[in-house]
Amino acid sequence: MLVEEVMKTNVFTLKENDSIQSAIYLIENNQIRHIPIVDEQNRCIGIVSDRDIRSAVPSIFSKGNDSGIFDKPIHLIMTKDVITVHPLDFLEEVAAYFYKYQIGCLPVVQNGKLIGIITETDVLFTFVKLTGADQPGSFVEIRLSNKPGNLSKVLEIFNSFRVNIESVHLYPDKKELDKKIIVFRLNTINPLPIIEKLKAEKYEVLWPNFPGMTYEK
Repeated sequence: MLVEEVMKTNVFTLKENDSIQSAIYLIENNQIRHIPIVDEQNRCIGIVSDRDIRSAVPSIFSKGNDSGIFDKPIHLIMTKDVITVHPLDFLEEVAAYFYKYQIGCLPVVQNGKLIGIITETDVLFTFVKLTGADQPGSFVEIRLSNKPGNLSKVLEIFNSFRVNIESVHLYPDKKELDKKIIVFRLNTINPLPIIEKLKAEKYEVLWPNFPGMTYEK
């Protein structure tokens, strides 16, 4: 999946000389957490988060009159070295950026211009949709030898029960390096007949696999 399929294109922005108060207004009235700062050519030159603003504004317990901070320009508190992504970048790469740099959003830039924004929440929500975790169904996890044709045989078993597969995820097996762990999301709330068939065919079912679990016909 590409960034352009997930990003928001209706982006609230400010100029570098806009006041900190204007950023507070945007965040509070539009329920957003990040504001890209752009120049006259709509190039992203910085970004301000709600955390930046909380760090800058005076506490109600502070001494003296610090109200003038609200009129100061936003460029004083913005992050200038902005990490950006392209609309044709893959979502998996974007997720890696969020993890690596511990950031909450990424401006989307094309031909030097800001065209959108993608947040950590956008990515998380998309992965929830991709796994089908927001829909009724069941997970079945199998340890499978990494050999051609093995996966197709498992799919034939699913097909024999006329069960649709909502998603498939594969990752390396840390215990047995010559095998893979495959997680299927099936649109059935009763996967037990399928599990019994998989076990009868000598497939190693990792989940669900409760002690003494059997399917009663």
